Amino acid sequence: MILFTKVHKKRVLFLLAVREKLLTIKGDLFGGIIATIIAFPQALAFGVASGMGASAGIWGAIILSLFAGVLGCNLPLISGPSGPTAIIIATIVGLSTGNITSVITILAMASIFQMIIAQTPIPRMIKYVPYPVISGFLTGIGLIIIILQLAPLLGSSAQSSTIKALLNYPAVFSNINIHALILGLGTLFILFFTPKVVSKIIPSQLLALVIMTGAAYYSGWDIDKISTLTFSLPHFQMPEFSFEAILRDTPVALTLAFIATSESLLTGIIMDSLTKVKHNSKRLVLAQGFGNLFCALSGSMMGSAATMRSVAAVKSGASTRLAAILSAMILVLVLFKLNGFIAQIPICVLAAILIKIGYDILDLKVIKVLKFAPKDDLYVLIAVLLLTVFYNLIFALGIGVILAALLYAKRIADDCNIKVTHYNHLDYTDYETKIEKDSHYKIRILHIDGQFFFGSITQIVSHFDELLGTEYIILNYSSNTELDMSAIFALEDIIVRLQAQKIKLFLVIPNDKVFEQIKSLEIISQLGEDAVLQDENKAIDTAMKNIQTIAE
Repeated sequence: MILFTKVHKKRVLFLLAVREKLLTIKGDLFGGIIATIIAFPQALAFGVASGMGASAGIWGAIILSLFAGVLGCNLPLISGPSGPTAIIIATIVGLSTGNITSVITILAMASIFQMIIAQTPIPRMIKYVPYPVISGFLTGIGLIIIILQLAPLLGSSAQSSTIKALLNYPAVFSNINIHALILGLGTLFILFFTPKVVSKIIPSQLLALVIMTGAAYYSGWDIDKISTLTFSLPHFQMPEFSFEAILRDTPVALTLAFIATSESLLTGIIMDSLTKVKHNSKRLVLAQGFGNLFCALSGSMMGSAATMRSVAAVKSGASTRLAAILSAMILVLVLFKLNGFIAQIPICVLAAILIKIGYDILDLKVIKVLKFAPKDDLYVLIAVLLLTVFYNLIFALGIGVILAALLYAKRIADDCNIKVTHYNHLDYTDYETKIEKDSHYKIRILHIDGQFFFGSITQIVSHFDELLGTEYIILNYSSNTELDMSAIFALEDIIVRLQAQKIKLFLVIPNDKVFEQIKSLEIISQLGEDAVLQDENKAIDTAMKNIQTIAE
């Protein structure tokens, strides 16, 4: 009887494990399908925008997503061409004046640099880039895409740089192709105004692509379309490395490597938040480097981990790297089965899709805190934005980080007593120690001594992962320095994290000026007005009463 029970128990456990595995595969399959639906129009659009062609964009999405799935972290990181990489590759194609061997050589160099970066501490340092730098950079990328794609939307040819595009605007507006404009505006209308109920079933980008391509086909209008694609497997193309080429092309290759790496790592951080699984940043970058190298050697477009596609995969049930592999396989099927449809896609429709992507990249949420943000943050943001749009992306990032570091040093000099103390009884008053013990550590009191700004965010946020069993956190910020943009968004992130863990946060702000700043922000609606106080004792009393009420 005992033997029968043990055998039965093993069988049940085995069946449960099989069921869990099947559910995981099912989630990855659905996630891969949804990611493919989003990746298809984007890969086409980015391929055309880069100057390498729609075929290079599709094959880039297939190859990179496959390598990211096989070699990368066990996360559904759907990879492929992206906005920032498309902009830089378009510059490379323009500088190479149609010499595909030169383009492939630069892409291969960028991929090798990316693999070298993976072996350095750089991948772990991305989280220390301050928010104004990231905001200015992303907004700059969005503006570049919009500026460059306005001409194709109106039926003209795209330029290789923002300055050339702006100078060419008078000629563009004097020779508008009305049919291209109608199709482009129709595409934008679908992208912006498709109800969420519909877009959850069919992504608006795919919906717009199908409807407007059909409209162009049946109308017979004279507009530029994607040329006939090559649907055979990509063939190997050897780069030509020479001392002269390496010396000449290293700066632009490094730029592409750093941009692709940064975007992949930012996507990885977002995926950590969604899946609650921490990724290995070095492995992530190394897999992207290998994938991009094979993209380059096959004449395909390199890219990065794509945030929108990866998030969509997770929201659809994906949880492992299998989703990325399946997405690549599904894209291959789409490519071979829909070749006739792809050849009929109007360039103006792809331009409209890119303009919407550019709009989505713009960091518009920063507008709500502009009037509360320190002027120093605004200077950094504007400098990075202008340098990104009108000069050089990697130079913009470098200058932004340097400016932010200098301002950090200034703040350190102005307020050198910056110290964050965790719940360490040596730093507590006897009363606070007693409160924690009496509540069985359901109440925790966290002091922030000094300025709460981008330099202290990582340290502060990391403490919340250790507060197991806590029901109430009293966060006491006693500094008289107002919160900067990074701190405001970090505080929002802290609130979301604690709410997900069902932990109530009380924010104690003794300083009147900082208290008024907090009260004027939207954070107050997330916390509730009763959760922002100036007296720590009131917060403690409220928390203790709530615990006693629940106990009764």
